Amino acid sequence: MNWKAAISSFKSYLLLERSLSANTIESYLSDVQKLIQYLEMYHPDKGPLSVRADDLEQFVRWVNELGLEGSSQSRLISGLRAFYKFLLVEDLIDDDPTDLLESPRLRRKIPEVLAYSEVQSMMAAIDLSDPNGHRNRAILEVLYACGLRVSELVGLRITNLFLDVGFVKVLGKNNKERLVPIGPEAVKYLRYYLEHARPLAPVIKKEDENIVFLNRRGARLSRVMVFLIVKETASVAGVRKNISPHTFRHTFATHLVEGGADLKAVQDMLGHESIITTEIYTHLDSEYLKETIYLFHPRARMLT
Repeated sequence: MNWKAAISSFKSYLLLERSLSANTIESYLSDVQKLIQYLEMYHPDKGPLSVRADDLEQFVRWVNELGLEGSSQSRLISGLRAFYKFLLVEDLIDDDPTDLLESPRLRRKIPEVLAYSEVQSMMAAIDLSDPNGHRNRAILEVLYACGLRVSELVGLRITNLFLDVGFVKVLGKNNKERLVPIGPEAVKYLRYYLEHARPLAPVIKKEDENIVFLNRRGARLSRVMVFLIVKETASVAGVRKNISPHTFRHTFATHLVEGGADLKAVQDMLGHESIITTEIYTHLDSEYLKETIYLFHPRARMLT
């Protein structure tokens, strides 16, 4: 049995024998599809009947790297258990590989993740009449739209912005470059900052002329300053979670995946070397990444 036949039979089983709602069925099928995506990348020879417990443990660890909340991981495992229970009931497998799947042991502590309403509240809390308001709004929009590390944000270069086509080039860990899509809402605030606010700096240091985000003295922002901007904005917005710039990175990934985005595309946009190899990255279709942002990122969807 191949994956296509297994999915079709599983769907019929959920609908006809378990009489589940359409939303629950769609959720279970989505969970199995995520497993298929993982196996296609790392174990393309694995069919639905040959998956073992250690394959599923590796898959859950892989998903955990993305920073999904514990509730999302638990739901994912529930979907896998339903699928393999179906295969067991149909006598297609002798042992259930999910029996030994223990998600709590596989989880690690991850930063807080913001609800979309909290993201909106923080954006709205920025005072655009303040001299640095448009810069700070652009910073938060870019963090949320692109999932950048704070070091990548402060090192972002004007010559690496391709806003007309909706991409930014990011220099990540170990000097690895990657292209990341940027949605129209972030582009709007970034353009305004570059055209109207950034030129107001009294003097721009020569070595920082190509740096996007500057402080009042015309030098690149420090990582500490970005932390303070995020903390202060959260306080003004009434967001009580213990957050940092990295929270926006995890929020970016979580909102995309929970919206149905392909895991491989999200991991590539995050630049996770431990999960997506350089070879996979260099062959990734940039238009596919861009489509992923527009389809599944809340702030890109709102303008489409």
